[in-house]
Amino acid sequence: MGFALAACAARPEPPAPLPAPVLIPDPYAVLPEVTVERLPPKVTVDSVLRTLSSREKIGQLVFPWLLGDYSAFDGPALASVLAAVDSFGVGGIIISIGSPLDVASKLNALQRRSRLPLLITADLEYGSGMRLVGGTAFPAVMAIGATGRELDAYELGRVTALEARAVGIHLTFSPVADVNNNPTNPIINTRSWGEDPAAVGRLIAAYVRGAEEHGLFTTAKHFPGHGDTGIDSHISVPVATGCWDRLDSLELEPFRAAIRAEVTAVMTAHIALPCLDGADPVPATFNSRVMTEILRDSLGFTGLVVTDALVMGAIVERFGPGESAVRAFLAGADLLIMPADIGAAVAAMQAALESGRISPARLDASVRRVLTLKQRANLFTRRLVPLDEVPQTVGQQAFQAIADDIAQRALTLVARGPLDDFRSSRGRTAVISYAEETNLSIGNELLRELRAHGETVTEFRLYPASGSASYDSARTAIARAGRVVFASSVRPIAWRGHIALPDSLAALIGATAATRPTMLVSFGSPYLLGQLPRFAGGYLIAWSNNLATERATARALTGRAPITGRLPITLEAGHPIGSGIVVGGQTENRKGAR
Repeated sequence: MGFALAACAARPEPPAPLPAPVLIPDPYAVLPEVTVERLPPKVTVDSVLRTLSSREKIGQLVFPWLLGDYSAFDGPALASVLAAVDSFGVGGIIISIGSPLDVASKLNALQRRSRLPLLITADLEYGSGMRLVGGTAFPAVMAIGATGRELDAYELGRVTALEARAVGIHLTFSPVADVNNNPTNPIINTRSWGEDPAAVGRLIAAYVRGAEEHGLFTTAKHFPGHGDTGIDSHISVPVATGCWDRLDSLELEPFRAAIRAEVTAVMTAHIALPCLDGADPVPATFNSRVMTEILRDSLGFTGLVVTDALVMGAIVERFGPGESAVRAFLAGADLLIMPADIGAAVAAMQAALESGRISPARLDASVRRVLTLKQRANLFTRRLVPLDEVPQTVGQQAFQAIADDIAQRALTLVARGPLDDFRSSRGRTAVISYAEETNLSIGNELLRELRAHGETVTEFRLYPASGSASYDSARTAIARAGRVVFASSVRPIAWRGHIALPDSLAALIGATAATRPTMLVSFGSPYLLGQLPRFAGGYLIAWSNNLATERATARALTGRAPITGRLPITLEAGHPIGSGIVVGGQTENRKGAR
C-alpha cells in the first residue's frame, strides 16, 4: 500500500494546455477600403502611366506631410492624408516623428488604401532616430566630419537604410550637401559635414553608397548650397552672394560627389543668388537657370529633383500655394513637397497644363521618374512591411554600439582648461545645462553616467525663458561646487531664426570660468567661443545631444576614454580646420590649446 501511494505521489500532473497566442491586430487594418481600379497584371512603368489621367499624374508629384504617432483610423490627423490619397492620388507621404510600430502600421494602412503604391519619404539626416522614437540616433553628421572616416559615413547610411526600410520608408531627404562656412548660419550648422568641400564630398559619397547599397534611396540637399547664408529659409529668402566661380569650386563640389556616387535625388534650396539673376532674384527652387541649366545640364544629374517644403515662408508668402507649385515644376522640380494647400497646388498645375504653360511631355517625364523609383523599390510587388519584424531591426544593440563608437571618437577638445583635473580625480561638480524648450532631456544621461563613476553632482537647468531668479539659483549651485560643467545644446531649429547662447548665459559661463575650474561642453553648435572673449575654461565639442554623445562626454570627462576628434570647420583665430587636442591617445597634440 505504501509503495503504491509513493508511486502515485511521484507521478507528475499532466501539464496544463498552453493558452492560445494573443494576436495583436494592426490598428489600421480596419480602415474602410475604397473601390479603385487595380493595376494591370503585368506592371511596367509605361503600362501604369497609360492608366493615369492628367489629374492623377499631377497627384503622383505631390507629397503631403504626416506625423508618425498613433492615431485612430477615423481621427482627423489621418483623415486629412486619407483625403489626399483618395481625392488627389498623391504619389507618396513625408512621415515624421513616431514610434517604429506606429509608423509602420500607419504606412501599411495608407499603402492598402492607395491605388498606386506610395513612395514614403522622411528626414533621416543623423539616422532613423531623427524620426523614429527608439531608432538608432547617431551624432549630427558634423561629428563624422570630426572623425574624418568614410567608414563612419558609410555605416550611418547602412544602419539608417536597414531601419528605415523595416518600417516602410524608401527615400531619405539626406545627406545634407551644404558646406557650412558661415558660423552665423541659423539652420545648417552641424547638419553639414564640415567646411572643406572635398572632405564633405568624400563623406557624402560614402554615406550615399552605404544607404543605397542597403535599399534606401538618398537625396542631396539643399542645391545649389545653403551653407553660406545667414537667414532661415523657413522664415524668409536667404541670399547667397557667391558668383559662378565660387559656386563651381566650393558649393557645388559635394553635389558632384553625390552625383558620382549615384545619389537618387537632389533637393532644391529656397535661396536667392543675385549674382546669377540680378537685383530681384527668385529662389533657386523657382529658377530654371539653377535647377535645369546648372543641375541637369552642367552637373549631368538625371535623377529626381525634389523641392524643399513649399509651405516655408520663403515660398508661400510670395507666390501662394498654387503658383509656387507651378513655378517649381517649370523650373525643373519633379516632386512637390508639402504644398501649403494640396487642392490649390493640384488645381494650379491642372490649369497650367490645360493652358499650355506645362506640356504633357514634361509632365510625363516627371511622373515616369516617380514610377521608375517605385519600381526600383519593388513597391509594385510588395508595398507592406511585416510588423513583427520591426523590433528585430530598429534600434538593435549592434547599431547603437556603432553610434556610441562614432560619438566617442568625434569628441573634439578645443581648449584644455581644467580637463586633466576632471579626468584624474572625482569631486563635487555642478552641471548647469541649457537647451531649447524642445530638448528637455538634455543632461539626463550625462548626469547618470557622471554619478555612476564617482562624481558628486548638483544640477540646474536653464532655458530660453529663464529669468533672473533662475540665474540666481544657478549661481547658488555653482557656489556650492568645486568645479563646473556647462552642458549647452544650442542647435539649428526651423523657424527660430538664430543660433546662439543667450547673452545672460554667456556672461555666466565667462564669470564662472574666471573663478573656478570650468568645462563648457557643446552638445550642438561648435561656434560658441565667439560669444566668450577671454574664456578661461576648457571647451569640448560633442556636436549634438543624444544618449550616445552624453555617454561619450561622461567617459571623456572621467578619464575613461580618449579624445581624438579634429575640427572639420574653422573656429576663431587659432582653431583652423584639422586642429584639436588629442588626450589619452598614444600621443597628445596640444595644437589649439589655450
